[in-house]
Amino acid sequence: MGKIKKIWKWLGPGLITGASDDDPSGIATYSIAGAKIGPAILWTMLYSLPMMIALQEMSARIGLASRCGLAGNLKRYYSKFLLILFASLIVIANVFNIGADVSGMAASINLLLPPSINGAYQLVSIILVLVIISLTIILPYRKMVMIFKWLSLSLGAYIIAGIIAVNNWQNVILNTIVPTIKLDKDFFILLLAILGTTISPYLPVWQASEEAEEKKSDGKITRVCKFRTIAGKEIAHADGDAAFGMFFSNVIGFFIIALTGSVIFGAGIQNIETIKDSAEALRPLAGPYAYWFFALGLVSAGLLAIPILAGSAAYVVAEVFGWEASLDKPFNKAKGFYFIIIIATILGLGITYSGISPIKALFYTAILHGLVGPVLIGALIHMSNNPKIVGPNKSKPAYNFFAYLAMILLSIGAVFFFTTL
Repeated sequence: MGKIKKIWKWLGPGLITGASDDDPSGIATYSIAGAKIGPAILWTMLYSLPMMIALQEMSARIGLASRCGLAGNLKRYYSKFLLILFASLIVIANVFNIGADVSGMAASINLLLPPSINGAYQLVSIILVLVIISLTIILPYRKMVMIFKWLSLSLGAYIIAGIIAVNNWQNVILNTIVPTIKLDKDFFILLLAILGTTISPYLPVWQASEEAEEKKSDGKITRVCKFRTIAGKEIAHADGDAAFGMFFSNVIGFFIIALTGSVIFGAGIQNIETIKDSAEALRPLAGPYAYWFFALGLVSAGLLAIPILAGSAAYVVAEVFGWEASLDKPFNKAKGFYFIIIIATILGLGITYSGISPIKALFYTAILHGLVGPVLIGALIHMSNNPKIVGPNKSKPAYNFFAYLAMILLSIGAVFFFTTL
């Protein structure tokens, strides 16, 4: 028991960031991919992992070394144009992602309500937003971190559902190791969406900001956006935590694809149009437990991801304008920061009134991340190799290789997407 407590305490921003990667947008994307293509798309969970780890470890080192987030470093060391482009893309992508996640959560909660009150979709959305905003503002940083960590464990619902429902493990493992490529437009758009949701732009932003936040809450910071010496054990901890978080993220994605690919695709149901379609298809095929785990997992994923999406947007905007940016500060000490969290979340709520189905909004969000990714990754690579920011702790050659690979793949995906519209 003592070892488990020690490991639990050791886990930090990496676990939370990795768990937030499996937000409702990610869950919907994996569900669509599994339903349309089956287990043949599982290899993406294995082969995207090194790229994810590289990007998050780069971000962690930037936050640790500079005691500052990505936007703060861009503002200090790079052009105003790059800063504005970076901030605009992150905020737009995050707001749309928040809206899509709220839509997905509300749709899932409706599945769990009695039929007599099942249509209260927009009311549920408003209540969710009010609860999330209130908790983000009221709770101190350490309590927020603890809640995030426990919510991350709730994603284990998808592992349980997969273990209950999947019975063709030999085929699942084979498709995880051996890549399958289909030369058609829909397949490549799905690949872009999967890459977009696994390598989401907000993840490096949050990782860097939270590494800096940890220093603030520990009282080890006197000035931000300037290199400080990092102890070897700090780097090792950040690297290990980031790697574990990304591994955890892809394990959850693996089980969602395995579940929907084996059960829904296996039953010949390939057109998933709504959250209800995904869950309802599982009920008769995999039993009521899989249905409940799917719906509850999506709700808990949104409760974790939405504050992180709004928070990462707020960190970016606050650093652009030089405002106090900290979840450890009370509202009256960081008003601008918290106002951005409120505005981003409320703007996202507007997606629920747009008429776009929740699952389409979630899937389009993944594609949007795939289109934004190359700009973020390019900036991240340069910052993680800039001695003014990270000192002697430059990115390892292997990290640079996988980061460039991610940028190239997302760029090719973006070109393909626009040329096939």
